Amino acid sequence: MPDVSALLGDVVPADRVLAGAQADDYAHDEALGSFPRAPACVVFPTSTHEVVAILRAANEQRVPVTARGSGTGLSGAVVPAPSAIVVSFERMNRVLEIDVDNQVAVVEPGVTLAQLDEVTAAHGLVYPVFPGEYGSSIGGNVGTNAGGMRAVKYGVTRHQVLGLEAVLPSGDVIRTGGRFVKGSTGYDLTQLIVGSEGTLALVTEAILKLYPRPEFQATVMAPFRTLEEVTRAVPQIVASGIGPLILEYIDAVTLAAMASHTGVDFGVPEDVKQAASAHLVVMMENRVEARLDEDVHTLAEQLSELGAIDVYVLPPTAGTQLIEAREKAFWVAKASGADDIVDVVVPRAAIAQFMTKVAELAQAEGTWIAGCGHAGDGNVHLSVFQRDAGKRSKVMRGLFEVGMSLGGVISGEHGIGTTKRTYFLELEDPVKVDLMRRIKAAFDPNGILNPGVTI
Repeated sequence: MPDVSALLGDVVPADRVLAGAQADDYAHDEALGSFPRAPACVVFPTSTHEVVAILRAANEQRVPVTARGSGTGLSGAVVPAPSAIVVSFERMNRVLEIDVDNQVAVVEPGVTLAQLDEVTAAHGLVYPVFPGEYGSSIGGNVGTNAGGMRAVKYGVTRHQVLGLEAVLPSGDVIRTGGRFVKGSTGYDLTQLIVGSEGTLALVTEAILKLYPRPEFQATVMAPFRTLEEVTRAVPQIVASGIGPLILEYIDAVTLAAMASHTGVDFGVPEDVKQAASAHLVVMMENRVEARLDEDVHTLAEQLSELGAIDVYVLPPTAGTQLIEAREKAFWVAKASGADDIVDVVVPRAAIAQFMTKVAELAQAEGTWIAGCGHAGDGNVHLSVFQRDAGKRSKVMRGLFEVGMSLGGVISGEHGIGTTKRTYFLELEDPVKVDLMRRIKAAFDPNGILNPGVTI
């Protein structure tokens, strides 16, 4: 291998190259079950021009390259090869434009969701994707096709990305899409790059769809006696047309852990806590307060008819606390000693069947599985507690098999990365995997971009 630092010497200033021995924070993401791996070095570009030069130099010498956003991913996709250059986009963090007339934002990949939300709020607009971590970057979200709780109303990242500027391993720069919502001109390269986990090209700019920012919100919590009742209720709520912003289920164990971890009392009486095994959390929004009140009233009546033990319209502070606690569910699971995290997605009408199979699998393998999920879009998040690596692998494979048998896929939003790659390659259609590899080879013939991730 060449001296990577010397390789970059003519590309970026020395003070923007960090030696691998000093790069502990860049050796991992937040995935459970992955192992940190220090890169050869980390480089911090500040422009597309520098990214071009970095990739050209790396491609000529066949040096692996891993793109990195904020490192908040949950699939091990940014764990680099030991000889790799990590390209950290944290200094390419400018909101280049807010185009109010076309309702789009043009941003660099290092822009965080929190940063973008502050800028768009000043224009009465919102970028709606929120995968539970406001410190995550747009580049990382594009790489994994991030989703989150608001996907039931707005969809996921790929529904919001109108165009990209991206650099190929050769150093060629391409622009895809634009400030328009439809196009039928050749292959859709934008959507091919979204979700590719840094294996096809490095994104240096994104054109994002924005929406009017509703002023009023309300949060409703409904405890149910069984999870099956919750999952049966979800399709009917979606079909009613009230358009929830958030539609989440939280099992009783996870809700109790959230309350303990955050110190928040969600106001559920003790007798209801004892009777409930799962809770449905619904957030509504509207630009007109009176219409929001009507929708909440309609929702409350519907939840009662669907078998809820009770219905609580939470005060604004309590509602915010509950949603924030749900957003921190991963950290609660991690603090509680979870050994792995699953984010299988199935058709939302199949959630009840999926969870029945999960319970059977957990019992058969002596494993504790708890969780919550984006019930509105069928994305189930499960915390797997099983110390024995062999048993845990069997459970994980079983969970993925069940999800796929019901018409779902292994990952709804976290991505395949390195932690799910083995299962993906074992369970996915080999014809599709071969096609993906040929697409990868067309973009990256020398295989330098994020080797060992996804395929």
